[in-house]
Parts: sequence; structure tokens; C-alpha cells
Amino acid sequence: MELSKARASYQLGETTINFMEETIIMGILNVTPDSFSDGGQFGKQNPALEHARSMLMDGAKIIDVGGESTRPGHTPVSVEEEIARVVPIIELLTKELGCVISIDTSKAAVAEAAVKAGASIINDVWGAKREPAIAEVAARYGTPIILMHNREDRDYQLPFMEAVIEDLQESIEIAKRAGVSEEMIWLDPGIGFAKDLEQNILAMQGLSSIADLGYPVLLGTSRKGMIGKVLDLPVDERVEGTGATVCYGIEHGGHIMRVHDVKEISRMVKMMDVLTKKAAYTG
Repeated sequence: MELSKARASYQLGETTINFMEETIIMGILNVTPDSFSDGGQFGKQNPALEHARSMLMDGAKIIDVGGESTRPGHTPVSVEEEIARVVPIIELLTKELGCVISIDTSKAAVAEAAVKAGASIINDVWGAKREPAIAEVAARYGTPIILMHNREDRDYQLPFMEAVIEDLQESIEIAKRAGVSEEMIWLDPGIGFAKDLEQNILAMQGLSSIADLGYPVLLGTSRKGMIGKVLDLPVDERVEGTGATVCYGIEHGGHIMRVHDVKEISRMVKMMDVLTKKAAYTG
């Protein structure tokens, strides 16, 4: 899909992100005690550093650091607690690895603290609707902001994908009014958020219509409930299902894949990039 409203290439620190040459892997680093898949594993500095290092070696280009679980029924945390969780980790990764870091938060104050600590992308699961000031942070520091589709209910009045597109366009307008340039807006269909199983599948099937908006598209399906329900498998046995959604996502306009299982998924992505002619086989 054409990136008519964004750049194909971004220079983030010493790393070049080029959506036209490869599908980008974003490795998940949850520094939370209660995330649905890996809660409590990487909250301390040494485990977090080693896990991030491993994901980079396995093919990740971005490390997504989150300090508050977004799973259904999660316990909210204060701004102060979330900052205390993420900032030391971001500072450590910046110092030791010099990698591209995104901050997974919906709080403007957390986003600003994270960017000051070294993060260069803001990843908001509420699409700048919960705290519109988060878009002002992105504008002030010139960082890309990922606007994920989310809402308070599942009462979709329009045909489903039309409603999703309308919701995303509202997020885009919030960001633009805050001063975010179009080339710094990335989108996410929000698989697993405000959607039942059928709606998640429809969102996957309608991914190309989001890509047609002209912005880079992130897909976050890793180990999610949609896969568990379709395959009747627990969280730790969903890598093949995740891989299927990633390959489908690449075919239908996805540019960034946010995943837990970086080694396995990066192999699938590399193969898909050659098959779809995004990347050349170099022998």
C-alpha cells in the first residue's frame, strides 16, 4: 500500500526504519507485574536488558516498553508508578543498546518522561482520545505517534470497518490539531481492544482499508485471545497462530509487527518480504 501521508523512511537515533524495504519487528518488553502473557518477568533492570538485547539480536528494530498492562481487567496504575517502572529501563536500554524505543502508554506525562529518557516513538492504545495532551507531547518532541483503534464500547452503529475507520480518523484529527505532522502519524487496528472474536476477525480482514489511509500500519496480534479462541490454545502455545496473522498482515498492508516471539516471527517476516518483493534475496 502507498504511504501517501507519511515517509517511507525514518531516522530514529542511529537506526533507519524503512517501511518499503522491510517489515519492521517491534519486540514487546512489558515491565509490568500483570501483563497477560509475560507479566512479572522483565520488571527488573538486568532481565529487561538481556531480553531486549536478545530481541534485537533476533531481528527486532524497535523495543516497545510498557509499564501498565492493557489486558482486560487490568489494575490501573498511577502516573508516578508508571514513570518509575519505565524510565529506568528506557535509560538503561538507551545507554547500553542505543536501540529505538517506543513507549506504550496513554498518559501524556509518562510519554514525555519516556521521551526525555530516550524513547523516540509514542504508542498509545487509546489513539490520543483518553489524554489528547499525549499528541501535544508527540508534536513538541517531533516523535512518531501510533494511534490505536479503541473505544469504550462495542456499539458499532455503522458497518463495522466504516466505524473503525471513522474512529481512527477522529484520532488522526486530534493529533493534527495538536500539531503532529501527518508524516509522524502511524495507525493500529487495535486487535483485541473493544472487539469480540468476530469483530477482531473483521478488523484483520479489513486491514487493507486502514492501510489505504496512507499511514504506516502497526499490527499487534501476538498471543492474543482471538488466536487462542480460534485454535483453542493457551497463551504460551500461540506462536503459529500469531505467525499466520503476521503473514496475513504483511499481505494486506501492515508495516510493523508487534510481537513477543521475535526469533520465530522475524524468520516468517523475512520470508514474506522476499515473496512479496519488498526485500530482495541476496544469497
